Amino acid sequence: MGFRPMVTRFGPFGVRGGDEIVVNVDEFEAVRLKDLLGMGQEEAAKEMGISQPTFHRLLVSARKKLADAIVSGKQIRIEGGVFEMVGGMRRFRCFDCGHEWEVPYGTGRPVECPKCGSKNIHRHPQDRGPGRGRGPRFGRM
Repeated sequence: MGFRPMVTRFGPFGVRGGDEIVVNVDEFEAVRLKDLLGMGQEEAAKEMGISQPTFHRLLVSARKKLADAIVSGKQIRIEGGVFEMVGGMRRFRCFDCGHEWEVPYGTGRPVECPKCGSKNIHRHPQDRGPGRGRGPRFGRM
């Protein structure tokens, strides 16, 4: 998988708590590729590195969950599932000199800034994943 959802919780306006549907990340990716990007099932399955029948099962499962959430007014949470991030880059920022750079997924966290050597480095604010810095209601999963 090469795309990570930026938002992992959705819900009906004005409703807190209540019933919740969990959509796995692999189901999310199937919907994104097929319904949002308009890929054919064979092409999308190849993109995900799975068989076309497996892709179809993920898509059917995700669509059923999303329909249930919309019709029944349930919260939607995206998490878990069987997936591996492929490709893509992680962004970092040095808090001392302001330098920003990218490293590929799977290469480990940089130890120091490549420009100034500072160890005061953190994930870029736009690349830190869902729920960071938004208060307790949107905490990590």
